[in-house]
Amino acid sequence: MIEMTQIIAEITGSIQAGLGCLGAAIGVGLVGAKAAEAVGRNPSASGSILVQSIIGMALAEAVAFYALFL
Repeated sequence: MIEMTQIIAEITGSIQAGLGCLGAAIGVGLVGAKAAEAVGRNPSASGSILVQSIIGMALAEAVAFYALFL
């Protein structure tokens, strides 16, 4: 009984980490796509768009770290 509970806990933790990383990957992809679209519309603002997109990607990656370590 104890072994079965431990196996289920490990599987559940792996699923949680996988879904958290999947969400972070989708978030980084959306930020990158929208940043490229914004630079295409207004190339002169590429510096500020780059800064905002890096901050957005860092926040999305933080979700993956929370999913992996919690």
